[in-house]
Amino acid sequence: MKRRSVVKYAAVAAALSLGLTACGGGSSESKGSETVRVTLANHVWTEGIKAAIPEFEKSTGLKVELTQLGEDQLSDQYNVKLNAGSDEIDVMMYRPLQEGKAFARNGYLADLTSKVAEDADWNWKDYQDGPVKATSYEDKVTGVPIITEREVLYYRKDLLKAAGIEVPKTMEELEAAAKKLSSADTAGFVARTGKSAAVTQFSSFLYSFGGDFTDESGKSAVGSDEAKKAYAFYGGLIKNYGPKNVSTDMSWPEAMAIFTQGKAAFYTEADSLYKNATDPAKSKVADTVGFAPLPAGPAGSKPYNIPSWGLAVNEASANQDNAWKFIKWATSKERTLEAQKAGVPGPRASVWSDPAGTSTYPKDLAAAIAVSAENGVGHDRPQVLTVGKAREIVGGPIVASITGADAAAAADTANAAFQKFLDDEK
Repeated sequence: MKRRSVVKYAAVAAALSLGLTACGGGSSESKGSETVRVTLANHVWTEGIKAAIPEFEKSTGLKVELTQLGEDQLSDQYNVKLNAGSDEIDVMMYRPLQEGKAFARNGYLADLTSKVAEDADWNWKDYQDGPVKATSYEDKVTGVPIITEREVLYYRKDLLKAAGIEVPKTMEELEAAAKKLSSADTAGFVARTGKSAAVTQFSSFLYSFGGDFTDESGKSAVGSDEAKKAYAFYGGLIKNYGPKNVSTDMSWPEAMAIFTQGKAAFYTEADSLYKNATDPAKSKVADTVGFAPLPAGPAGSKPYNIPSWGLAVNEASANQDNAWKFIKWATSKERTLEAQKAGVPGPRASVWSDPAGTSTYPKDLAAAIAVSAENGVGHDRPQVLTVGKAREIVGGPIVASITGADAAAAADTANAAFQKFLDDEK
């Protein structure tokens, strides 16, 4: 039986103000099954798909009714329509790691398990393991990943060459290189520092030290020895070799700005943001930026490899077969290749192994991505229903470590708070 969350009064009121009903029958009758209603987020991937929709319509005889929204608007619309059980959305673009678990648990996402298995040419087996796990729930496929990212090491080739330093392959080598390259004018290392914002990038350090946010039984693991060492290492790099008077509220724009202004030697960040560092219009060091896999910790190099966005079918849709036709087309090898050439990293292994798929990427970045995709972990934050609150909890020890507080004690405090959070979510 599908489980739906209790519809809050505000959601019902908003739904009624939009003229919705629980079944949405009037709308589907007027549009008919030949119209596929697709809701997408504002994104470069969306722009590419939007331009190609006439191709889909011509080949299938179907019509696409496209709604394109900013992330906040998208969330608001889903909160209203999905909560009300509306069938006015057929295909939905969503964030698997931010809202996927809640959507699946509430019964908003159709089970696509049989559909992804029925077409050998489309080939579900071509999808990387990390993104597949992130778009699955209780052993069922609930979405198809479309946009992926991994954490890699950005570095200054000129600074390493001048100092006679090899590209770090281990966390110990990274720390030694950051120490050597740290000066009054240049930080040895920079990364996100905000309590919530840093969690995603810290996650790769956590995994590489042998930890995770939860253990195999689902209990909090942020107080484990592995987690404490990861917190101390990540925070220590920034405290000891980071920018002078570093703030503890930096997300990627602030950290990237420090790196691209030539004020840092090393920077760990999502590969999807690489153009900010290599575009001469945005970066003073565009010609000297290099990329490498995340250095290995005691457990190896284990960066996240996650889908930032995916496509799903609304469980309440009466047009699920045609909705799947759109998804199958939009996520085909051909469309994935075109998106990737436009700078949108995809989840298909075959596209990454195709020279055309990496033709627009720096060679060292493509090589780093290949390693990260093979070793990557399919989540970059706690896998819970209320992700934002969880990030605030597990991000606390990051800030403690950066500011020189007792990271181990902060991890113990976070562990107790996170366990209570997990218990309350059950």
